[in-house]
Amino acid sequence: MKLYYLPSACPLASHIVLEWIGKPYETQSVGRDELKQAPFLALNPLGAVPVLVDGDFVLTQSNAILEYLAELHPEAALMPDTPRERAETRRWLGFCNADLHRTFSTIFAVGYYTENADFQHQLIAKTAAKLVQLFGVMDKQLEGRQWVTGKRSVVDPYLYTVLRWAHAKNVDIGNMKNLQAFAARMDADPGVRTALSAQGLS
Repeated sequence: MKLYYLPSACPLASHIVLEWIGKPYETQSVGRDELKQAPFLALNPLGAVPVLVDGDFVLTQSNAILEYLAELHPEAALMPDTPRERAETRRWLGFCNADLHRTFSTIFAVGYYTENADFQHQLIAKTAAKLVQLFGVMDKQLEGRQWVTGKRSVVDPYLYTVLRWAHAKNVDIGNMKNLQAFAARMDADPGVRTALSAQGLS
């Protein structure tokens, strides 16, 4: 099993899950220029990471990879057993992917939308304000919980990844005590530390 990743990008979530599972795996760092070259495009025509290769099976999209890993290794207990619990896990996984991650995409690709520096500044500011609102929802969800759904799951590494982006992009969520406590717990996790070190992020 091999995970293709761009350091600090969303594949960090899958990398952490692979560590939590505790089975042998490989990783391959891919440079931004390589993403659009033929060898990588043969794996993912979108030219994006993550890509997981498991034998002759090639899988893209973070949510699909995270769920695949969890279902492939039920002993890791990263996806719950009951339909309601699985739905709740998928709900928050979707929130991380379709709301938080998608909103960050505006900041990361602001130059795609406009070359006007003033408009870029306004767009970033408005997007950061939206992110604060979204993180507030997650901060409330974490009240009284160590993990997003109450139990450790595939949601937690994804949230941790986007929290790192918030820090890197100066999104003002420092007053959200539940998110800060969650990030500190993840920072201390051995699997997280191993994944960060492997990606040159520690």
